[in-house]
Amino acid sequence: MSKLSLPKEKIKVVLLEGIHDNAVHALDVAGYTNVDSYPGALDDTALREAIADAHIVGIRSRTRLTAPVIAAAPKLMGIGCFCIGTNQVDLRAAKMAGIPVFNAPYSNTRSVAELVLGEMIMLYRGVPEKTTAAHAGRWLKSAKGSHEVRGKKLGIVGYGHIGSQLSILAEALGLEVQYFDVVNKLALGNARACPSLEQLLETSDIVTLHVPATEQTKGMIGPSQIGAMKKGAILINASRGNVVDIEALAAALSSGALSGAAIDVFPAEPPSNDAEFVSPLRGMANVILTPHIGGSTQEAQANIGTEVADKLITYSDNGSTLGAVNFMEVALPVQGSATRFMHIHRNVPGVISRINDIFSGKGINIAGQYLRTDGEIGYVVVDVEADIRPGMGFRKALDAIDGTIRSRFLF
Repeated sequence: MSKLSLPKEKIKVVLLEGIHDNAVHALDVAGYTNVDSYPGALDDTALREAIADAHIVGIRSRTRLTAPVIAAAPKLMGIGCFCIGTNQVDLRAAKMAGIPVFNAPYSNTRSVAELVLGEMIMLYRGVPEKTTAAHAGRWLKSAKGSHEVRGKKLGIVGYGHIGSQLSILAEALGLEVQYFDVVNKLALGNARACPSLEQLLETSDIVTLHVPATEQTKGMIGPSQIGAMKKGAILINASRGNVVDIEALAAALSSGALSGAAIDVFPAEPPSNDAEFVSPLRGMANVILTPHIGGSTQEAQANIGTEVADKLITYSDNGSTLGAVNFMEVALPVQGSATRFMHIHRNVPGVISRINDIFSGKGINIAGQYLRTDGEIGYVVVDVEADIRPGMGFRKALDAIDGTIRSRFLF
């Protein structure tokens, strides 16, 4: 049988920002040996050069795959975000170019939950102030203002994978847990749901945020919400930088309305480790500032490396798009002996009939067909029982169908 699809060893994979070796290992085992790895992010010009002929690109949070950058990589067929967030990618531009984007929404759950738990304890014991003083040669041995977290009321905003795991860990330490989520979620352990965000803010000793970046969560903790929190409460944000009004938070900390905060994400973050971090929270002894490291553990990065690489491999190998954030999710059976092709097209009438006409016109039987659309594009996967050879004109005929974005054969 001829090979109209590109052999795996010729599929170029570019990994940026020091993605864990687990990803490289998974790709290698699957036969994808043409891998270029970079230790950090690249500027726009260098990025375009690096991915100009790439078929698969893997990034973390610093690389920006804008519409122009995506357009400059005409061979690109899959993008992997080796992190939770995908806002560093123009998801619609990728979709309209026929490129599914995959991420790892759950692999760093434990790492974030552990960091938040540790920050609660450190803030309730006044550790940030005491350690700063000790480094400066001052000895602040005192129990004043120091408390156990046991018996305190923890309010979790966003009861997803991270929020719910934090709930379990916190309850084991003796905290009373309540949560608020816009979606009805089953309570774990003895946690209970709050009917409103306002009630959670008013009644919690510690408020921790675990929400996605959406238009609804942008600025959701502003001056009025911070003002509604209990006197002396603690605020922790390990979700997204635009969720909290940092100026309002700084004012509440300075006035004593809040007793402490731990912030891992910020509205504006330095583009590299060499750039200065600027924030009104700098210099505050009752604030823990961390450089977006909630999921930055070796365990989390190892899990992420495996998870995202597996999704990219599965898509490249058989066309399944489970886990794609910008694409119709299609779970496909094992290919078997049939020839499989994928056709991505604008969602216009007549595409499927044209595809069927191409094969029926040559007397080729269709063994299986899978179609999903989302209003803008369609994704069809077809298995045919035929010996497809060069010169038969299938690829040219498929690409000539009005609305075609891209097509690909698998054997």
